[in-house]
Amino acid sequence: MENFLKIINGEIPSVKLYEDSKCIVILDINPVAKGHCLIIPKQVFATVGECPIELLSHLFDVVKLVDAKQRKVLACDATNIFINNGKAAGQEIPHLHIHVVPRYENDGKKIAAKHDEYVKGEMLILGQALKI
Repeated sequence: MENFLKIINGEIPSVKLYEDSKCIVILDINPVAKGHCLIIPKQVFATVGECPIELLSHLFDVVKLVDAKQRKVLACDATNIFINNGKAAGQEIPHLHIHVVPRYENDGKKIAAKHDEYVKGEMLILGQALKI
C-alpha cells in the first residue's frame, strides 16, 4: 500500500490539520517552508485528468481554507499552490495531491521552472493545435 493511503488509514503518523469524507490535509514531512501543507484526496487518482471534477472542486475549496489559515497564523505574504501532475513533472507518489507552501517577501526561496523559447511562428501553430 502506498504511503498516502497508510497516512489516511492512520498506519503512518502525520500531523493532520483537517479531515473530511473526501480528503485530508497534513504537514509535509519535507517542507519547502515551515507550514507546507498537502491536500490529499482519500480516493486514489494518479493525476488531475483521472480525478472527477466534483472532487477537484472540493479539493480547491480546501486549498482556499489552508491558504487563509496559513496567511492568518503564519502571517505569510503569499503562497505557492501547485500540483506535480505525473512523474515527468516531479510527482514522486502516484496519488494526486496539492501543495500549499507559505511564502514571505525576501525569503530567498524560488519555485520556478526554466523558461523555454518559441522559434518564429511556432507559438501560433502550437496555439492553434492546443485550442479547446
